[in-house]
Amino acid sequence: MPVLEKQFNPPGISERPHDMGHAIYALACRIFPICRSITGKGVRDTIDILKDYINIDRHDVPSGTRVFDWTIPDEWIVRDAYVLDPQGQKIVDFKTSNLHLMNYSIPVQRVMPLAELKGHIHTLPAQPDLIPYKTAYYTDTWGICMPYRDFLALPEGDYEVVIDTEKRPGHLHYGEYLHHGSSQKEVLLYAHICHPSLANDNCSGLALLTCLAAFMRSTQTFYSYRFIFAPGTIGSLAWLSRNEYRLSRIAHGLVLSCVGDGGDVNYKRSRRHSALIDRIAASTRCGEDQQRLKVADFSPYGYDERQFCSPGFDLPVGLLQRSAFGTFPEYHTSADNLDFIRPEHLGTSFRMIKDMIDALEGNWTPLNISPKGEPQLGKYGLFPAIGGHKKNSERTMAYLWVLNLADGCQSLLDIAERSKLAFKEIAAAAAELQEARLILNLGFLNR
Repeated sequence: MPVLEKQFNPPGISERPHDMGHAIYALACRIFPICRSITGKGVRDTIDILKDYINIDRHDVPSGTRVFDWTIPDEWIVRDAYVLDPQGQKIVDFKTSNLHLMNYSIPVQRVMPLAELKGHIHTLPAQPDLIPYKTAYYTDTWGICMPYRDFLALPEGDYEVVIDTEKRPGHLHYGEYLHHGSSQKEVLLYAHICHPSLANDNCSGLALLTCLAAFMRSTQTFYSYRFIFAPGTIGSLAWLSRNEYRLSRIAHGLVLSCVGDGGDVNYKRSRRHSALIDRIAASTRCGEDQQRLKVADFSPYGYDERQFCSPGFDLPVGLLQRSAFGTFPEYHTSADNLDFIRPEHLGTSFRMIKDMIDALEGNWTPLNISPKGEPQLGKYGLFPAIGGHKKNSERTMAYLWVLNLADGCQSLLDIAERSKLAFKEIAAAAAELQEARLILNLGFLNR
C-alpha cells in the first residue's frame, strides 16, 4: 500500500491531489523575487516564507566560524545598484532584476569611462538577450551583468556606477525541519537556498521540499525525514560541521535541484554507487509515460551531494534533477524564470519523489505460500477471463514476477530490479497478491 496518502493543504490551496503542482508553483512564485546569497537578508526572508508552510527552524552560524577547511564569510548586504549612461538614463537597475548585480559585489560609487566599465561587465555573447548569473563570494570585486545586445549598444562616454552594498560580520543561515518517524534512522532531503531569482535552480527545489514536508505532517512513517535548506557548499559544510555526531543516523538522502522544467529526469548515484536510494532511483518511473530516470555514476562535481559524499562522510546521498545542471540553455541566466518552470512538471516531480519515499518505506519481503507451480490467477480475479492475448499486461507480469521470486529471501526492490519493472508496479501487484492470500509479508529487511 502507498505510504504517503495524506493530502497537502497549504494556505489557500484545496486538498485535491492535482493541485499539488500548482501549490508548489505558487510557493516558487513567492520566493522567486528575493535576492538570495550565501548569507544575508534574502535567506532570512525566504526561510520566513517557508515558515508559512512548515515549522522550520532557522540556524545562524556567525561570520568567521571555521567549517572544516572553509570559513563563514562576512554577511553581504545589498540595498541598490544601477548604472547611468552619459545621458543620465538607467541602463542597468538591480530593482528590475537582481541578476544585474554580481552576487557579493563590493560597494562602488564612481563615474568612469566606458572602457573601464567594460572590464566589470559580464554578458553571454551566445545568448545576447539574456542576463548571466555571476558570483564573487570569496573575493573583493564587483561586477555588472547585462544582455550582450545591450552591451554592444553602449555609447562612448562617462558612466555613473552606484553599487550600494556592504560586507560586515553577520551570519550564515540555514533552515531545518524534522518529520519524526517511528525510527531514529533518517532520510536527508536537501535543497540549496543561495540562488537569487532563478526559478528552476533552485526555487523549484525549495518549494517542492517545503510542500513535501507539509504533505507529510500527518503521515506516519518508519524513517524520520530531515529537510535542510542551506546555501550551496558553505551551507552544507556548516550543517555537517554542526551535526557530525548524528551522521550515523543518515540512512538515505537526496539533494534536489532543477525539478520544475519539462526535461528528462536525471539521477546521480551516491559515492557508494549501489546504496538503497541509488537502487530505488533506478527502479522509479516518472510521468504518465512511466519514463525511466537517466542514472549517472557519481562525480565529485555538482551540488551539495559532493559534500555529503566526501570521503570523510561517504553518506548515501544522491542528486535528483529534471534537466541536469549546466545542460539547459536557461541555466544560470535570466531565462530561468517563472515561465520556464510549470505546475505540471513540478507536480510530476513531486509524485516521483513521493514514489521514491514509498519505496523506502514499503520495501517488504514476500513469501509465496504455494510455490509449486503458478496459482490459477483467474480464480482470484487477477487474470482476464479471455486469454490468448499476444502480450500480457504489465500488472500480470508483475504478479508472475512476484510469485516466482517470492522465496522469502528477496525484497520487492530486488524483484523490481530483476524484472525491470517499476517498484510502484511490483508493490501494487504484491499488495493484491497478499490480499488474495497468495503471498505472506515477512516484513522489512535491511532497513
